[in-house]
Amino acid sequence: MDFEIRKDRKPQGRKKLTRERAAYFQLMQQGYSSKEACRIVGIDVRTGKKWRNGRHAYKGREKEAPPIYQEAPPSSGPSRYLGEADRIHIADRLREAGVRAIAAELGRSPSTISREIRRNRHPVSGQYRPHAAQARADARRPRPKPGKIGQSPALRDFIQRHLDLRWSPEQICQALRSQFPDRPEMRVAHETIYQALYVQGRGELRRELAKALRTGRTRRKPHRQAACRQPRFATPMVMISERPAEAEDRALPGHWEGDLIIGKDGNSAIGTLVERATRYVMLVHLPEGRTAEHVRDALVETVQTLPSHLMRSLTWDQGSEMAAHGSFTLTTEVPVYFCDPASPWQRGSNENTNGLLRQYFPKGTDLSAHGRVHLTAVAAELNGRPRKTLGWETPAERLHKLLAA
Repeated sequence: MDFEIRKDRKPQGRKKLTRERAAYFQLMQQGYSSKEACRIVGIDVRTGKKWRNGRHAYKGREKEAPPIYQEAPPSSGPSRYLGEADRIHIADRLREAGVRAIAAELGRSPSTISREIRRNRHPVSGQYRPHAAQARADARRPRPKPGKIGQSPALRDFIQRHLDLRWSPEQICQALRSQFPDRPEMRVAHETIYQALYVQGRGELRRELAKALRTGRTRRKPHRQAACRQPRFATPMVMISERPAEAEDRALPGHWEGDLIIGKDGNSAIGTLVERATRYVMLVHLPEGRTAEHVRDALVETVQTLPSHLMRSLTWDQGSEMAAHGSFTLTTEVPVYFCDPASPWQRGSNENTNGLLRQYFPKGTDLSAHGRVHLTAVAAELNGRPRKTLGWETPAERLHKLLAA
């Protein structure tokens, strides 16, 4: 309370007790009884009762005042929120039954009942009082509420700075936990960051920061099933079902996934290779086009830069650019396995990496404008990013550990 309780409690005549009234209802919302709140504030019990329940006009000397707590109209059906009757039932049965029994009687989940008791019990004594619990729930319900990011300039600046570096919201949240372990006010969920970017009218983060997300969208897009794709060549293929088990469990490095990202009008492309165990990325320069011969020669040149124990197999989709996979295998002794049609999840690491690369190479742009030096710099930046699936290590660090072992 922001005022000093008066020590002299003698009657002072007709005096508006505005601050005392506000303090009284604040104590009531915190779970104090009316008698206790009156004693702390320094008012008569009858005064608190009039404030709480209202009063009738008395012989023209007192004006009528409505009660503070209006009786809620009966609902036509079951509500997703607990009502006052539910809270009275919880308080009555809590002395005799457990949470699960109360939940079964009310037709609610046990977690709903336990969360209600934990949130709305008395902050000092720990007792559950139904009317005070109802008042706390009503006070929390109004929307919209101020966001956590908007209330903390330090948190907002940290998030904005790392979004400018093209970090994902989940990577930013992990960095907050690592750098501020003892400051809970500097922690948010990644969904909070998405909400601050996507929800209109909040203004907690700059709208242009949405372009730093990997999708570049300013609003959310529902997931859709991928369009069906047909095989593009009829040469004999070794399917992914025949790939060794060591490639499936990602325990041994050297098994790679590959694909192309296509530029404007399909006239340019960049090859992408991702190592399954470490998520290490290599970009293949295709300055002359993406025909089967050009892709084969570029892949052979890239593979020959790796040690033999780091190039055990290659998994690709059924794109026409791999029509020369037989001659590639004869030259490099690296077997090529093909995914099933319309099954991009069988190359999940590569599909995820292609999404990351679209931040650097947006769709609808000419990819032939990027030279080999720039591709190497982009790959190095991706390999220096922490990954959740690697325990927040970077692909470069994980590859270095495997090589040292």
